[in-house]
Amino acid sequence: MTSCRYLEKQVPQKEELLKKELDAINWEAVDEYPSVPDCDHLHDSDERKDYFIAYLRTNIQQRLSADTLLVVYPTADTIVVDVSVRADSTVSFTPVANEEMLYGKFAIDSILQHRLSDFPKVGPAIKRGLPVTTQFQLPVILNIQKR
Repeated sequence: MTSCRYLEKQVPQKEELLKKELDAINWEAVDEYPSVPDCDHLHDSDERKDYFIAYLRTNIQQRLSADTLLVVYPTADTIVVDVSVRADSTVSFTPVANEEMLYGKFAIDSILQHRLSDFPKVGPAIKRGLPVTTQFQLPVILNIQKR
């Protein structure tokens, strides 16, 4: 006598499969970095990332160079800006406060919001085929005059 039972395979539980898959995902990295149309010609992921970061930094510095920030208290000539690229392609900018710019933070934040409100379209980062939100911290050189 033979039985079909020897031909049966163990089917893993769906919770076990899901846990295994979730553990395998690197949540700290994206498959594709955010991009702008200018970097579509690049195919290497690292080159696209470097180009995108350089594009952000240059574009922010050019837009802020039109303003001269008058700050009552001594401040650095470089600020760090948190740049968030959301899954819906919206971009937001927030200055990171440090001791040197504590009193001028609101002025810098106001100018950032005003000057960068019409920032060019940025494609979101991609993780496993889906758009995701990413955040970058960029040092931005400012032209600051002290009173």
